[in-house]
Amino acid sequence: MRSFDHGVQLLMINQFGINLGFYMLMPYLADHLAHGLGLAAWAVGLVLGVRNLSQQGMFWLGGTLADRIGYKPMILAGCALRTGAFALLAVADTLPALIAASATTGFAGALFNPAVRAYLAAGAGERRVEAFACFNVFYQAGILLGPLAGLALLMLDFRLVCAVAAALFGMLAVVQARALPARRPEPHARQVAGWRGIAADWKAIGRNRPFLLFSAAMAGSYLLAFQTYLALPIQARTLLGDDSGTAMGVVFAVSALVAIAGQLRLTAWAGKRLDAPQAIAIGLALMGAAFLPLLPGPHRTAQGLSAVVGPAALVLCAALLAAGSALLYPFEMDTLIRLSGERLVATYYGAYSTAAGIAVAAGNLGVGALFDLASRLGLPWLPWAALAAVGVGCAAALTALRRAGHLSPAASPLPAPAAA
Repeated sequence: MRSFDHGVQLLMINQFGINLGFYMLMPYLADHLAHGLGLAAWAVGLVLGVRNLSQQGMFWLGGTLADRIGYKPMILAGCALRTGAFALLAVADTLPALIAASATTGFAGALFNPAVRAYLAAGAGERRVEAFACFNVFYQAGILLGPLAGLALLMLDFRLVCAVAAALFGMLAVVQARALPARRPEPHARQVAGWRGIAADWKAIGRNRPFLLFSAAMAGSYLLAFQTYLALPIQARTLLGDDSGTAMGVVFAVSALVAIAGQLRLTAWAGKRLDAPQAIAIGLALMGAAFLPLLPGPHRTAQGLSAVVGPAALVLCAALLAAGSALLYPFEMDTLIRLSGERLVATYYGAYSTAAGIAVAAGNLGVGALFDLASRLGLPWLPWAALAAVGVGCAAALTALRRAGHLSPAASPLPAPAAA
C-alpha cells in the first residue's frame, strides 16, 4: 500500500470506511423494518429493492458525471448524500420517508463508486492490477468488520447504528475534502459540452463491440457472486432451519477472510504466469466449480445434504467463490480500462455496473424459479448444476473472446512482492 501515491492510499482507506459503515447497517435493516417498525413483507421488499435499483440503475449517471465534473466532487457528493440518508433512516418511521432514505442511499453509491475506481486507475498508472488487488483487500475487510460493529451497536439501539454509520460517512467526506488531491479526467473525455457530448460518449460506448462482448461474458460472474445472499441462505435454511443464521455468519466470514488473505498472493501468482483474459477465465471457472460441492450424491440423503457434509459444503462453496472472485477482479478492472481506451473510464465503469445489475436482477429470478422447479420435480441438483454451468459458460466465452482478439493485450508481469 505504501508504494502507491497519497491519493490512491486514501481511496483504499476510504473504501474500507465505506464498507464498514454500509455493512454495519444494511444487514440489519430488514429486521428493523419488519419487527422494529412492523412493516408488511411487501413494504420491506419495496424499501430494499428501491435501494438496489437506485444504485445499480444510476451507475451510468454517476460515471458520466464523474467524467464530466471530476472524480473528487462525485466522491464527496456520494459520501455526503449517504450521511444524510443514514441519518434519515435513524428517525424515519413512515413508508415514504423510508423509501426516500433508501433511494438516496443507493444513489449515493452510484455517485462515488465509478469515481473511486476511475481515480484509482488514473492514480495507479501502469500498476493498476496491483492497485485493484490491494483495494479489494480493504474492500473485503470492511465487509468482514462492518456486520460485527453493527451487531455490537445493535445491542443498544438500531438508531445508534444509523447514527454511527452516518457519522462515519460524514467523517469520510470531511477527510477527503481536505486531503484527497483533485484529479480530473483527461481533457479529451470532455471535448463536447452538455447533453450532446454525453450522448456522443454513450454512442461511442454502444459502438465499442469488444466492451459489449466483455460485459456480456462477465455478467454471469456477478450473478454467481450474489448467490452468497440468495442460493446459499436458501440451502442453509433447508439444512439447518432456525440455526441457519449462525451458519451464514460463518459463510460470510470465511468469504471475506479468503479474499483478504489470498488476494495479493493470487494476483502475484497470476500476474507471473497468465495474461489478463486467462486469469479472468480461470477465476470464472473456479466460481462455477464452487457450486459442485452442493450437488447431491450417493452419500447424501434424498432430502438434501447430510447434517455433517451440508454445512461444510456451504463453507467450501463460499471459499471457492471468494477465491475465484479475488483471482479475476484486478484483471477484470484492468481489462475494462483497456477496452475503454483509457478514456471515459468512469462512464465505462458505470455502464458496466448497470449491465451487471440488470443481469443479477434477471438471473436471480431464474435462480429462484429453478429452486421452485427443483422442489416440484424432486431434482435437488438442478440449481447447483445450472450455476456451475454459468461459470463454465462464462469462462468459455472469455476464452473465445481472447482467441478472437477482442480483448486487450496482457498486462506486464507483476514484480515480486517486497518482504514484509
